Amino acid sequence: MPGWAAEPRVYTRADWNARAPKRPAEVRNRPPDHIIVHHTATANSKSRSLAHAFALSRAIQRWHMDGNGWDDTGQQLTISRGGIVMEGRNRSLDSIRAGNLAVGAQVLHHNDHTIGIENEGTYTRSGVPKNLWTSLVEVCAWLCEQYRLDPAAAIVGHRDFNATSCPGDRLYRRLPELRREVAGRLDGGPRGGSHPATSIFPGFDPFD
Repeated sequence: MPGWAAEPRVYTRADWNARAPKRPAEVRNRPPDHIIVHHTATANSKSRSLAHAFALSRAIQRWHMDGNGWDDTGQQLTISRGGIVMEGRNRSLDSIRAGNLAVGAQVLHHNDHTIGIENEGTYTRSGVPKNLWTSLVEVCAWLCEQYRLDPAAAIVGHRDFNATSCPGDRLYRRLPELRREVAGRLDGGPRGGSHPATSIFPGFDPFD
C-alpha cells in the first residue's frame, strides 16, 4: 500500500529473555524528532540465527547495565546482522505503537527527543549485510509512519549528535540512500516537521 509502512516483526524483550530493568523507562507523551542509526562496534558475526540475535540483545543489556551502570539497554531497537529486529529498552515497543517515546540512553544530551536503532557489527570498513539493510529500511519506514517524520531530515547517524565515529564510515555513507529508500516506501511524501541535525564531530565511542 503506497504511503503506508507496516510494523515489521519485532521480537519482544520477553522473547530474548531480557533482565528486569533497574527502573522503568520514562515515557514522553510525544514523538521523537530524530531516528539515530548506530552500529554496535562488535565483531561482524557470520551467524544469522535467531539464537545469535537473542544472545546479542542479552550481551548488549549486560554491557549497558553492568558495564555502563545504566538502568537498562540504551537503545530502543536492535537489528542483528541476520536482519532480526528486537525491542531494546523496556517500554519501547508499546510506546512506538502509541506514538510516544520511551526515553533511552543512546545519544548523549539528546535522549529526550530521539529514538535509536543499534545495528549489529562494525562498519568502519565492512559493508552492511543485505538482511540487516532490508530490516533497517523497514524499521525506519515504520518509525517515520508512526511518528509522522520526514525521513530526509529525521534519519541521522550517531556522529551527527556526539563525538563518535558511530555508525562507521561505510554505514554512515549509506544514510542518504537509506533516507531515499524509506521515502520511497512512504510514497516519497514528507511525513511531518523535524528539526535539523547538529554538527558532525570525529571520534569513537560505540554507544555514547
